[in-house]
Amino acid sequence: MIGKALTKELVRRNYDVIILTRDKSRTKDLEKVSYAGWDIEKGLIDRNALIQSDYIVHLAGANVAEKRWTAKRKKEIVDSRVKSGELIVKVLAETPNKVKAVLSSSAIGWYGPDSKIPSRKPFMEADPAHRDFLGSTCKQWEEAIEPVTNLDKRLVVFRTGIVLSNEGGAFVEFKKPLRFKVATVMGSGKQVVSWIHIDDLVRLYINAIEDESWKGVYNAVALHPVSNGKLVKAIANHSGKKYFTFHVPEIALKVALGEMSIEVLKSATVSNKKVELMGFQFSFPEIDGAVKNLISREQEA
Repeated sequence: MIGKALTKELVRRNYDVIILTRDKSRTKDLEKVSYAGWDIEKGLIDRNALIQSDYIVHLAGANVAEKRWTAKRKKEIVDSRVKSGELIVKVLAETPNKVKAVLSSSAIGWYGPDSKIPSRKPFMEADPAHRDFLGSTCKQWEEAIEPVTNLDKRLVVFRTGIVLSNEGGAFVEFKKPLRFKVATVMGSGKQVVSWIHIDDLVRLYINAIEDESWKGVYNAVALHPVSNGKLVKAIANHSGKKYFTFHVPEIALKVALGEMSIEVLKSATVSNKKVELMGFQFSFPEIDGAVKNLISREQEA
């Protein structure tokens, strides 16, 4: 989802894009977009792609929310992120190249749940990784790509919040029950969601490509996090449909989702102050503006 949106904007800005893919037969011919093969499990990558590249954007990773977290699925989630990062580092070390910077995705899953202490500040980049599954995964993810700094490459890591897009992810899932006039709130709905509009996320990546002062880890989240209840109701209100609100009980979520329910019910208030200090201006700092924009786009399509 992020890769497609980023590719479209890079091409619009006259960049040439090479997409690393496991299955080149599924690709389409697009102007200024080409494809190169890689196989993470076999440790293979088209080295010519790296030789041609000035920047690498590492977005690989199995969808965290797609399936229940069985032991096998957890391994897929971790390996897809860690082995891909290790492969990029290995090939860069072994192959003469002109890569100036590596940009890597991470996630706010790095952080645990909000503290119940009222004075607790939002999570900042310097906060340690939580010891749960996602916290551990994000830590391994970032550690896998970090050695590119030893190769004299600039590294930027975006710990990304819940991405709002019409092309997939949480936004699409939240809209589905509205077809039946139901706005579905998870649990109490009070848990805080740190989110970002897809357009702002794409602009963050491009800023980090073009401005060499971007280095290190940044929280990729909008200025104003919201509760799950407010997010769902904003989507319902801007859809223009009549609806009633239904709270899915926590016990039902735990039965349906297993361990993954912890993340659905977790409150995580994450700060974007470091991004703002870089001078980045969000097009969608507020949830109402973000939701209105996405729904109007969908209606115009």
